Amino acid sequence: MKRIFCRVEKCLGCKTCELACAIEHSESKRLVEAMQESVVPTRRIRVELVDDKGALTRHRTLALQCRYCENPVCVQACISGAIRRDEETGEVRINADTCVGCWSCIMVCPFGGLIRHEGIHRVVKCDHCPDRQTPACVEACPTHALVFTERDGTEPGSFLL
Repeated sequence: MKRIFCRVEKCLGCKTCELACAIEHSESKRLVEAMQESVVPTRRIRVELVDDKGALTRHRTLALQCRYCENPVCVQACISGAIRRDEETGEVRINADTCVGCWSCIMVCPFGGLIRHEGIHRVVKCDHCPDRQTPACVEACPTHALVFTERDGTEPGSFLL
């Protein structure tokens, strides 16, 4: 299964990926119109400042999103059964109609891959933009820090899932 990887040495923290994600998940798929929608779209990827090996002076940014875990704790924590993992494809999906907005999944996710969507009072997460060949965040990244590929174990050390 393809996943999004972040090359931390290339991430500038510009948050272009966040903006592209929010626009892609809007009704209009256009920036100006998306900001005027009744439910303002939210991103499903998040850029965070991380400490590099505990050093106080060296900081890096990292794009975080759902990691499609093999044993996702969010599925176990979901009290309504809205989050499920497809055993064949490995995809972890959220049924927005079933989600009750309790945020249990957010609290247990060790990677911060689930995001609270205030506009709909539901949880959202990266879905790899199923209507596109390449996720919007990956396509929009100006430094090519984000890569959408299969994980084969040969990624460089700075290549984070």
